[in-house]
Amino acid sequence: MSTQGDSARGLPQLLNIPGTRVLAVVLTTAVVAYLAWKIGQSPPQALQFAFNGIAVGAVYALLAVGFTLVYSTVWFFDLYYGAAAGLGAYGVFYLRTSTALGSRADVNSIYVNAVFAAIVAGVVGWTLHTVLYPRLRRRYSATTIGFLAGLAAGAIGGYTGVVLSYPAILHLTLSPAIGAAVAVAAVALSYRAIQSVFPDVRLGLFIAIAGLPAIALGAWCGYLTAGSPGAGLYLSWVVSCLLAGCVGLALYRGLYVYMRQRARSPLIMLVASLGILLAVAAFIVIVFEAAPRPLPTAFGSETLKIAGARIKGFNVFGIGVALAGFAILWLLLRQTSFGRAVRAIGDDEEVSKVVGINTTVIIAAVFFIGAMYAAMAGILTGHDTAVQPRMGLLLLLKGWIASVVGGIGNLYGAIVGGFVLGVVEQFGIWDIAGEWKDAIAFILLILFLSFWPQGLLPRR
Repeated sequence: MSTQGDSARGLPQLLNIPGTRVLAVVLTTAVVAYLAWKIGQSPPQALQFAFNGIAVGAVYALLAVGFTLVYSTVWFFDLYYGAAAGLGAYGVFYLRTSTALGSRADVNSIYVNAVFAAIVAGVVGWTLHTVLYPRLRRRYSATTIGFLAGLAAGAIGGYTGVVLSYPAILHLTLSPAIGAAVAVAAVALSYRAIQSVFPDVRLGLFIAIAGLPAIALGAWCGYLTAGSPGAGLYLSWVVSCLLAGCVGLALYRGLYVYMRQRARSPLIMLVASLGILLAVAAFIVIVFEAAPRPLPTAFGSETLKIAGARIKGFNVFGIGVALAGFAILWLLLRQTSFGRAVRAIGDDEEVSKVVGINTTVIIAAVFFIGAMYAAMAGILTGHDTAVQPRMGLLLLLKGWIASVVGGIGNLYGAIVGGFVLGVVEQFGIWDIAGEWKDAIAFILLILFLSFWPQGLLPRR
């Protein structure tokens, strides 16, 4: 006679079993008292665990944010984000192999370059056609618009192939793209600022006035990039994140969108994304072999000593990267029309279509952004430890646990859950071997699913 609603309420009712509340209070008090005693015995060690937990938690939070962003929009768990984390880490290794292992260990392959160039070309072609066609269809034929979009896509795909083929000179091959991106961003941001003061200003007139200074700024940035060979490692971060994002968008547009229309089952989507995760892991093994690989030394590899705790400068840098990512996502979702569209689709996709929101484009952008965040988490993990083919699966599980702890579907909860998971993992292995930290994470998951399934910050 139990219903689905009853089973959904069954887990929280564990606390209503006689003696369960008392047991929970006793266990919690015992754990807190034990930690307080340990902290009093060794404050430097406690500081070490706290900082390690925050550093690891920043990575978990990045994963959980990308995971939750997609889930709260389309309401299914996309397991590709574990693969995106692996692609991000191995992308850096692929582009900087000669730096990591020496020039004789170069694994650059024309076939891999061609595959990613084709993916980028397809994504760019679809994006341009989808964005330009509704605006230009009254002035130009569909054939003309498709031809121009295909021409631009082919050029960008070919450029991607060139960039991937010569990874040792990323600072040179990417300098034109960086200059163009800076110029376009300068025009777009300044136009939006001017529009807030003079709403009637025309775009064409503004471009005619601001175009030359923007081009000069872009040329200067491109020149600085071309003269900075040491920037190659960090440019490989950007390239790897963009490639992982393009793969995520291509999967949505080429596979998920049709499965959502025909299958209409989250379980089928889950199984399909699991297959993609395993396929990417197999692809990584074929290209790079199964042995763990190191990434080149990044900024902040030196160890600092603060109050008896040893802190790696790179971990501080990683925390800063994560916080910057959270701030950018908050601005994007709360201060732009794109963010309002994302929230509207998450509330009701069909109504969003009725009011004129291009749900296909918005959801595709969500998949792109989420995959980029997962890739960055994989890159930070790879630099801190090493890269291995199945690292994406473990990172995916940690990101999912962080989402459950924080509250499924809540972006703020994902951030909080990531840091909580990281800190609990580190303090949980105080008196035991470090290999037990994964077990600590799953114990935390079981406890939350049993007694607090809605998480710390439930979605409203």
